[in-house]
Amino acid sequence: MVWEDDVADEAEEWVPPADHRVLLGMLTPSSNTVLEPVCAELLLARPLISTHFARFRVTSIALDDRSLGQFELAPMLDAAGLLADARVRTICWNGTSASWLGLQADERLCEAITARTGIAATSSVLALIALCRRNNVSRLGLVTPYTADVQARIVATLRGAGIECVAERRLDIADNFSFSLVSPERLTAMIREVAAARPDAIMVLCTNLAAAPLAPALEQELGILILDSVSAALWDSLRLAGVDPAGLSRFGRLFATPG
Repeated sequence: MVWEDDVADEAEEWVPPADHRVLLGMLTPSSNTVLEPVCAELLLARPLISTHFARFRVTSIALDDRSLGQFELAPMLDAAGLLADARVRTICWNGTSASWLGLQADERLCEAITARTGIAATSSVLALIALCRRNNVSRLGLVTPYTADVQARIVATLRGAGIECVAERRLDIADNFSFSLVSPERLTAMIREVAAARPDAIMVLCTNLAAAPLAPALEQELGILILDSVSAALWDSLRLAGVDPAGLSRFGRLFATPG
């Protein structure tokens, strides 16, 4: 039996309820195992904000042709297109390749992502540079897992942006997966070592290092702003999505930086 009310209901177009969620898209190196859990931890108390990930192959960080070729536009744009299917508000390249390839690499990528998807785009490196400028950082302590030649390129890129590295530490690792195995104790020691130079801020440059959970306690201990790569990417993604990042300021002073 078909009830008259059922027929009337079927004739009306179903309108979904308003979606108050904030969906943030993240492009992720394939071998990264830190991004997802750290972002989930930072947003645990904000259930209407979530991060969604698309991967493309990145397994090593070096200056040889094969490693540099991992960051060509095509696979990154394909991954961005998949994120667009999820109707995310923003897309962030949550990796740090522009720190040794040059900032223009991420500027071109973000322009290409927006041209293809119509979605506002940013990157971890562009977010870190913006945070340095907004916090008047000119003297920087740098912590990375990278090799000496990659680190030299990074220092040059930062210098070109008006940021001088007054102290640096590195782990001389090239395997991207291995970055995630660096212990909190080792990271903490490196951060304390560069803090001795009393920089304006300390940048932990790598989205596969779990430095974000360490930032609040170290900032309190050292009195120095900690610029973590994953936190920076989330800060800029929230800003682009129209959400005040200050709601996450208990996870580090960078989230209190005005958008």
